[in-house]
This record gives sequence, C-alpha cells and structure tokens, in this order.
Amino acid sequence: MMRLLALVLWLYTGVAAAQSGQDLPQSGAWSPAAVEAPKVVENAEILVMFHLPAPHFRADNYGGANYREDAGRAARQRMAAAVAQDYQLELMEDWAMPALSVDCYRMRLPAGQEAAPLLAAMARDRRIEWAQLIQDFAAQAGSDPLYRMQPAAGPWQLAEVRKAATGRKVTVAVVDSGVESSHPDLAGQVSVEENFVDGQKYVAELHGTAVAGVIAARAGNGVGIEGIAPDARLMALRACWQSGSATRCNSFTLAKAINFALLNGAQVINLSLSGPQDRLLQQLVEAAQARGIRVVGAVDPARPDGGFPANTPGVFAVAADGTLPRIGVRALLAPGRDIPTTLPGGRWGMVAGSSYAAAHVSGMLALIEELKPQLPAAQLRDGIVLSEGSAALTGIDLCATIIRTTGKCSCACQPSSSSRYARSP
Repeated sequence: MMRLLALVLWLYTGVAAAQSGQDLPQSGAWSPAAVEAPKVVENAEILVMFHLPAPHFRADNYGGANYREDAGRAARQRMAAAVAQDYQLELMEDWAMPALSVDCYRMRLPAGQEAAPLLAAMARDRRIEWAQLIQDFAAQAGSDPLYRMQPAAGPWQLAEVRKAATGRKVTVAVVDSGVESSHPDLAGQVSVEENFVDGQKYVAELHGTAVAGVIAARAGNGVGIEGIAPDARLMALRACWQSGSATRCNSFTLAKAINFALLNGAQVINLSLSGPQDRLLQQLVEAAQARGIRVVGAVDPARPDGGFPANTPGVFAVAADGTLPRIGVRALLAPGRDIPTTLPGGRWGMVAGSSYAAAHVSGMLALIEELKPQLPAAQLRDGIVLSEGSAALTGIDLCATIIRTTGKCSCACQPSSSSRYARSP
C-alpha cells in the first residue's frame, strides 16, 4: 500500500508558559525535506468525489453530514459501493460538499495496494469526478491584567480602534483543534461548536483555544487578555487534534469543516495551519473567496512558497513579525512572538508562531467587516497599510488600514507619518 503523503508539520509555538508556571511543550517548524514517502503503508485512504446535484440540498446542523433529502443520494451510494467493489476498496463513509456540488466518499486501500496506479485508473472512470489521497496538515504555531503585555495593544492602537469597531455581528470560523468555550475569556464568545474528527469527542485543546483567544477574547471582564475583535462570534470547528506537541489535521476533516463554514454564515475563516497542495481544499477555499469570505492562512517558514493555504491567490498569508519570509513568500507580518493568550483549563500563557500572527489578521478583518461589510477583496488588500520599518520586517498599521479601507476610526487614531500603503499578498 502506498504511504499517504505524511508531511509532518509541528506546532510552531515555541514555549507556552501557563499562568501557574507550568511549562507547555515546545515544538519546531515542519520540515518537508526531512520526510520520505515510501510506496507502501498500512491503512492508506483516499477521497473519491461524485457529482452532487445542489438544487435539492438543504443545509442542516452539519452542513452535509445528514444529507438525506436528495433523491439521487441512494443512487450515488450504490455507485460508490460499485466503485469500491470494482477497485477492491473498503467504503468508509461519505460527506456531502454542496459548496462544490460533490459527494465525498472516504475509502481505504487493501494491503499491498499502491495508490498511484489506482488514482490514475480512477481519473479515467467517468463515474468519478476525481479522486485523491487524504493528506496530512498541521498547525503552524511556532485594562485586563495581561492587556499591556499584548504586542498588538500599543502598535495597533487597540484602545482607539475599539472606539470605532469591535467585530460586532461578525462570525469568524476557527478551523482548528478544540476550543475551550467555557474559558473565562471565551465564555459567550463561541456561537457554534462542531466536531469533524471521526472517532473522537469534542475536547478543548491548546492550539485552537490559543488562536480563539487572540481573535475574540472578551474585553473589559477584568481577567486575562483582550481579543483583537472582542465582540466577534466564533465558530469553533474542530478539524484538527492534538497529538503530543503537534496539532494535526487531514484533507477530509478540514474539508468537512470548511464546507460547514461556507454553508453557515462564516465571514472570516482562520486557517492557522499548513500543508501540501490539495485539490479538494483548494476548491473549497476558492468557493469561500467567491462568496466574499475572507480566508486567512499561516505561513509555514520551512516551505519556500509558504505552504497551502497561504500560497493560494487571494488568501491573506500571514507570518510572525520580525521574521524574514523565504524567497517566493509574500506575506503580511503580524504579532507572533511572546503572545499572551487563552489556554485550556481556564489558564493563560505565552505562545509564538505564524498561527497566532494569522489570528491577529483574522481579528483585523472582522473589525473591517463590521465597518465595511463585503468590501471588494482587491480594495481590501490594496487598503492594508504597512507601519514604518524595513520592507522585509515591517508589520501592519491597523489604524491607518481601517481609515484607508472604511474611512472610519477615532479622531485619536491616526496613521504613523511613515506609514505606507502596500498591496498585500
């Protein structure tokens, strides 16, 4: 059996120190060059797509999991069963992806079966839209008591920005590991909580909880931190799971979560993760962009192109400030070092990495969405203003960006004299 392209990405968090003083695991950045892909492994799986007629679809709580009203579903199931039998595959489960008009079936290869010849044969099978390997992805982690410690508080002039916008009525989908919605700084901030990881219950995990806090931790509650957009509402979509010091995802779990976000009103989708090119995920990201949804991706510093989805045109690719992106990576820089944020167990701690830089930009986009809903993507990208500094290391001037894109901000919120407009990636 061909080994799945197991590109191992490590949580780029540095050290996460809990408020109690307990150390959290440190992990390094993902290195694709260090991973080989042998042809045969146990339990290799593929995704097989069949055409889905969209007109009969009605989204339910899972946006596809209980797709039962389409009269053609039984026919597609029979076709999938026939395909599985023809190719000697084990049919595992299916999930409707109405955003792409496909029904996605997960199938397992038999022992000793190589995937490449199988996929080549399926590409010629007229019953099948397309088939692909399931690929691995992982998180890129590298007035309230901790507010003054937040790197964005001063440079981003958050106190002044919040006089104009707080992300009110904007929904941000956090496609990540589990979020602790009962955390003192996240209580009431999560409007939707769904689990897309098979065989596991929804649990609170480090990476998802930390990303959620950066975006939308409560402001003025007298504890912890304040999110960039504290009045935004979060979709906590668990598509990743914590595995030791790493946070992992795959094509199928991510696709289910992104499909859900598209069908249930997300205005910003935060993807603080990275991995290889993936046809299914690429099409879902493009479908989100076509609907005016902002997609934010964390840059993988180990990949020359920043990794998927950060390398996708129109995605807001974000790296941690103070870092020098590799050649070929065009990214926004946002606070990503020594970031205080929420941690599971009702705690707070310090994290670092492009995951959290991406979360800052998702918060920024929620603020802009509140003030200027559905601003054309090109105009939004052109309106981002860079603060003073070298071209390689400069970050975002949030106040100037809001003024430039929306024309609104507090009188005290003024751009730096050396701020400059620059087209974002």
